[in-house]
Amino acid sequence: MDNPSVSRFWDNYIEKTKTYNIKPKVARWYVRHAEQYIKAHPNQRLGSHTPREVEEYLRDKGRNAPLEDWQFRQIVDALKILFVEMVQPAWAGDFSWQDWSMAAQSLRDNHATVARDYQADGGHDPEAHAAGLDEKDSVLYKHVFKRYPEHVKAFVAAIRTRQYSIRTERSYIGWFLRYIRYHDMTDPARLSEQHIGQFLDYLVLNRNVAASTQSQALNALIFFYKQVLQREMNEKISFAHSKKPRRLPVVLTRDEVRKLMEKIDGETQQLMANLLYGCGMRLMECVRLRVLDVDFGYRQILVREAKGKKDRVVPIPNKLIDCLQEQVDKIRALHKEDLENGFGRVYIPGALARKYPNAEKEFRWQYVFPSSRVSTDPRTGVVRRHHIHENGLQKYIKRAAEQASITKKVNCHALRHSFATHLLESGYDIRTVQELLGHADVSTTMIYTHVLNMPGVSVVSPLDMLER
Repeated sequence: MDNPSVSRFWDNYIEKTKTYNIKPKVARWYVRHAEQYIKAHPNQRLGSHTPREVEEYLRDKGRNAPLEDWQFRQIVDALKILFVEMVQPAWAGDFSWQDWSMAAQSLRDNHATVARDYQADGGHDPEAHAAGLDEKDSVLYKHVFKRYPEHVKAFVAAIRTRQYSIRTERSYIGWFLRYIRYHDMTDPARLSEQHIGQFLDYLVLNRNVAASTQSQALNALIFFYKQVLQREMNEKISFAHSKKPRRLPVVLTRDEVRKLMEKIDGETQQLMANLLYGCGMRLMECVRLRVLDVDFGYRQILVREAKGKKDRVVPIPNKLIDCLQEQVDKIRALHKEDLENGFGRVYIPGALARKYPNAEKEFRWQYVFPSSRVSTDPRTGVVRRHHIHENGLQKYIKRAAEQASITKKVNCHALRHSFATHLLESGYDIRTVQELLGHADVSTTMIYTHVLNMPGVSVVSPLDMLER
């Protein structure tokens, strides 16, 4: 192209950025990203490009650890405008632009998957541990730690000794902090059951919290007094109980599940959503799935360290065998490229990492659903490829439900609820469903029988009994 043609091309490109609500001051960066892509393919006309060139370029950019999430998404959008709006090859409209963009969200060092190892000494370092809390609790943590470091250290140690999850740890610590603040930073060792009751009253009467929230606060404080201060507590603490509403899970019909799946346009997200419904997996169980957990020989998936630190096995639906195999093959190719470029490491929990020091570069330990870009370990500077962030799939599911005109409150967990309910509808016994869901107590699984056997569901309305 001669210079006037080049100028017109980029003028038109900038005009197209306006339709994507990109501000004029920012548009020049999109032009720059598109120019860099073109310069990376000096001997190839844009019209002859295929998805392969775009994917290779994005994978290469994704290996740039200092690149921020928003910068990577900007590159994806810049190439989308270049091909969808300007070059317009036949494949551009169907390319997985959204997949690449959403898979770019990296795991911060306070994410539940890595937080415990990245902040392993959080009980002794207020700065490190506070990083995992929200902004208000983070400031409060530092004040409490300064006054009562021995309480905080012992509390964190007691929680971790019992191998409670990182989310439970954060929740318990949060209630402990708010309890001390409510009592004007008084040493909790000087407080009694009466003070706990006052705090719980405050939560209901002033904060209007739910019954489950109030129970969680009570559990956290009882845990502190029993396990840290070694004090026997009177279980019959007097306080105003929040009324616990009876809530039934949101369950989709089979037809609604079918419509929902049809509206999920991303290949990776569609496979993940199918696993949630087809296997009854929780969202985090799905995103943390590793290659070695997928057994194509027995057609089953080993769900490791699920809720309650329990493993369980779920069958792979026949319809997903080929799709899942293709996904694993993609990961194999990606991992091979990562190794060739000096990367290829994956996060492994501390104990396993010490036991298997070379495992982090092995293919079998790679995530089945990896992020489209690498991240840097804040402690060691090691560059790793983590799993995809769970927020991406949550957004896909909600948007697909809206597009499918499903008025129920649909989220990822609704697919797990639907899995259980549809199995019971098909005649499977409650114990089988309990095992597949990984429930410790069958009473938890019984909620789905309430969905099927609600009084009134099978009653014929008197309106329908009127003679026509």
